[in-house]
Amino acid sequence: MHRIIRASILSVLLISCVEHPKKASQEKELEAPVVVGMPIGTNSSLPFLFSNGAQTLLSFVEQKGDSMAVLHYTAWINGEWQPPKEILRGSDWFVNWADLPMIAENKGTLWSHVLQKSAADTYSYDIKMNILTEGNKEWQTDIALHTDKTPTEHGFISVLPYQDGLFVTWLDGRNTLENELGERGAMTLRAAELSAQGLISAESKLDARVCDCCSTTAAVTAKGLVVLYRDRSEDEIRDIGIVRQINGKWTTPQIIHNDGWQIKGCPVNGPKAAALGNTLAVAWFTGARKSPRVQLAFSGDGGAHFDAPISVAGASSLGRVDVAVLDADTALISWMETHDRQAQLKAARVSRRGMHLVPKVITVMDASRASGFPQMQVVGENIHFAWTDITDENTQVRVTTVPVADF
Repeated sequence: MHRIIRASILSVLLISCVEHPKKASQEKELEAPVVVGMPIGTNSSLPFLFSNGAQTLLSFVEQKGDSMAVLHYTAWINGEWQPPKEILRGSDWFVNWADLPMIAENKGTLWSHVLQKSAADTYSYDIKMNILTEGNKEWQTDIALHTDKTPTEHGFISVLPYQDGLFVTWLDGRNTLENELGERGAMTLRAAELSAQGLISAESKLDARVCDCCSTTAAVTAKGLVVLYRDRSEDEIRDIGIVRQINGKWTTPQIIHNDGWQIKGCPVNGPKAAALGNTLAVAWFTGARKSPRVQLAFSGDGGAHFDAPISVAGASSLGRVDVAVLDADTALISWMETHDRQAQLKAARVSRRGMHLVPKVITVMDASRASGFPQMQVVGENIHFAWTDITDENTQVRVTTVPVADF
């Protein structure tokens, strides 16, 4: 059984002093946010931002015709996005609005991934990793992350630079394959490490029953790796779970806060986490008690305990969150919410004491699923935002860079 991490008495007292979010009429749009120009063409979507301080990268997918998809990436160098480079292309990928291809870098090696169809069924696909080692021009492709070879769903991965390689966690549907009795098992959460040579090690099952299609998230605290995800109980409570790696072993899954969101279908709205030392910030969406809201919770001990959550946005919020830790007591959170039949991408600085400044509107965007999950990365004194812009004719990835001081 999963244990609930209860808020400390101190955090309960602090939450009573929360300064409530300002009314929408007080929210301000950033003054002339500049969309950074780069040659990203039309029919592009699924942006993913990555930064480890040394490298800041953006990957995205471009659709060519009816069936061909191309994965590209670009790097932020000397204050500019460089011309995009192609990683690979394929006509047998599973391209989905919520399950993003990703890119990462560690010690000169680049990793990326795509979802490749494994059978005719819509949700039968595998995670295939790609590696570009330092000094090479050709990507090594088609590296299988998981070894079960079942024609089931594998995706919603999170990646982190870890030691000399990469830490990866994902949703794995190997147990959902129907048996001779017509029974299906649950979606599982799994993790592994991937070397620059493409070797898979330390594969582990982290949770035996999780939400089927909500994104995962991971961070490295001073105490070690943490993975957060949307859990799924036997009676369909889908709150946010956490597992932590302590002395090389994974802890029993815990629930960070008892929202009590009972829902019989996947909401496709996973959490995001970020860490600085032992400060861990987790943002998520919940629709519990028919009250949609975006929440943010802090932990000061690497995820062992959490303060009571701070409500950042209310009934008009769509979720699709992102988060960054600015210092031991402050985080920056972004989310989408509806406004006049459209959506706004908003961001706000929030303190651990619960007080937060007036949210700022980053951009107005389409509220449909096709707009995907906006991205946010804090790099030094700047914040990069990326999203998919939708018009009647096409989709196109947009990027803007805003000073942290504006928040």
